[in-house]
Amino acid sequence: MTGIVLSASVRQNLLSLQSTAQLLATTQNDLSTGKKVNSALDNPTNYFTAQGLDNRASDISNLLDGIGNGVQVLQAANTGITSLQSLVDSAKSIANQVLQSSVGYSTKSTVTSAALTGATATNLLGSSTSAVTGSAVNNDNTTPAAITGSTLLSGTSGSSSNDLASSITTGDTLVVNGTTFTFVAGSSSSGTNIGITDTVTHLLSTIQSATGVTSSITAGAISLTPSASGLTLSGTALAKLGLSSVGDGLSGQTLTIAATGGGTATNITFGLGTGQVATLNDLNTKLAANNLQASIDASGKISITTTNDAASSTIGTIGGTATASGQAFNGLTAAAPVADATSQSQRASLVAQYNNVLAQINTTAADSSFNGVNLLNGDTLKLTFNETGKSSLSITGVTFNTGGLGLSTLTSGVDFLDNNSANKVITALSSASSTLRAEASTLGSNLSVVQIRQDFNKNLINVLQTGSSNLTLADTNEEAANSQALSTRQSIAVSALSLANQSQQSVLQLLR
Repeated sequence: MTGIVLSASVRQNLLSLQSTAQLLATTQNDLSTGKKVNSALDNPTNYFTAQGLDNRASDISNLLDGIGNGVQVLQAANTGITSLQSLVDSAKSIANQVLQSSVGYSTKSTVTSAALTGATATNLLGSSTSAVTGSAVNNDNTTPAAITGSTLLSGTSGSSSNDLASSITTGDTLVVNGTTFTFVAGSSSSGTNIGITDTVTHLLSTIQSATGVTSSITAGAISLTPSASGLTLSGTALAKLGLSSVGDGLSGQTLTIAATGGGTATNITFGLGTGQVATLNDLNTKLAANNLQASIDASGKISITTTNDAASSTIGTIGGTATASGQAFNGLTAAAPVADATSQSQRASLVAQYNNVLAQINTTAADSSFNGVNLLNGDTLKLTFNETGKSSLSITGVTFNTGGLGLSTLTSGVDFLDNNSANKVITALSSASSTLRAEASTLGSNLSVVQIRQDFNKNLINVLQTGSSNLTLADTNEEAANSQALSTRQSIAVSALSLANQSQQSVLQLLR
């Protein structure tokens, strides 16, 4: 080859043709691969930058499978909670049937008092059997010769043979049917305050006006006749006026009943004072918290019975002064309730139905898994969102079998016997329902976060791949134009090379 000599023009055209062919080959390679940077030799900076972007996009793309599985785990748990909520509602419906069914006892536990004279629904206290009559004593402890309406309540010792006991002093009281009359100094009085130098007439008229109790002086003695509310007396001035307290009826007596059917023990004081019991409504208000209710018949007998809520219970121990000898509630002990066989059989059937629903709650919770992860069976789900592992989310599962929801199976003959037992079950089911709703909200929030990150990663992958493409992909329009131009240029170079060779061909003609 060293012996071959080419003219300068031929050599120049040959180099141009070789350069064009090389450029055309490069352009055609760019068009076939779609890339303008195919190796580090083409553009080291763009090549390695694009490779880093592609690698990160690939790593994030690999994480999408795990995130997608996480979404399905959350969806499975959410589906399980929806089913559990339906089962809890079904169990609650069964418990409500107990409340709507007939009472499970043909006879409930009851106690009935002795007849109370004059007792009615509006006046449980009853009436005293007779008027109260007494005579006051003189200051020398002798009976006055005569007491008149004008007699002073208190006088100077020894000044008169017919004044009332001068021992009545400022601050003494007389309580009539719950109204307190207080003795004050002097003769000035107002309301229920009585001056100790006022007359007997003034005292009696004040009592009658304030309480309705009829009062009078007969044969030198004060008489008090019961009103519709009966008659109760007390106070420091009682004996000083020659009167005694009235023990007839229930006034001033107490009645206690121990806790019944899980209720609150009852403590009652009969009377007209604040917080005391005087009417049937008052009594029932006191008894309500102890699952008891009262009624009164025409003879004045008060009956206390368990409510439907505690129909299976026996009334608690009865005590208080009202149970003393000769009193209305003396010697009362409640008998146990008598079960109704037909009703209890129906309730036993409801117990079986309830237990079947609870069994389904356990199996549903156990089946709410995806790919071996069950957020309703105590498992934990951990999701990684970026290639470094620094962005992640850990979701701790719950245990939503019957134990985890605070529910337990019932026993026939023990549970659903009365409304109280049904209400306890309903309360537990309502609590379980609230727990399910709270967890559903938590799962929904976590699912939203995971789906947002899933969409973010997909978009980020697109951004990374687009960035990589911008660094390495060829512009096909540009490369196609380059190819066309280079083809034309190649044709021209071939023609130019042919022209350059013509001088040598002329020499050849001479040699021929």
